[in-house]
Amino acid sequence: MSTSRPSPPVAAASTPKLDAQLCFALYSAGLAMNKVYRKLLKSLGLTYPQYLVMMVLWQDENQSVSEIGTRLFLDSATLTPLLKRLETAGLVARLRSREDERHVVITLTARGKALQAKAGKVQESVFCATRCTPSELKHLKGELQDLRNRLSDEA
Repeated sequence: MSTSRPSPPVAAASTPKLDAQLCFALYSAGLAMNKVYRKLLKSLGLTYPQYLVMMVLWQDENQSVSEIGTRLFLDSATLTPLLKRLETAGLVARLRSREDERHVVITLTARGKALQAKAGKVQESVFCATRCTPSELKHLKGELQDLRNRLSDEA
């Protein structure tokens, strides 16, 4: 009695090809970009998501958790542990709002403000790593923002 295994199904012609997928192009480009940032941010002691939070705060120092979350498209369950780690590192302070104690306001510490000067070279290094012209990057960023907005409308 032979117990042979059935052969795997033959891929249909309609099976999606990985390299033809927009989602994979975005995913793999994101991985490559994060790899560049990881190397640059190591000396600052920041992860990429922490760097994004710090950029938001460097732009406008006192913000609620929900304002930061809205700006970064992150929910509070993702953002809260990230903010706690930044607080432990001495870069931000989390303070209860005087008007409404349910709201937490995030503010930079002196150490968090000082880190901004050290982070100044990051964007220049990333720009160099892309080997794109300023106009190419501006166009690409605009296209990606438009795509994000269209997808957000669908969600």
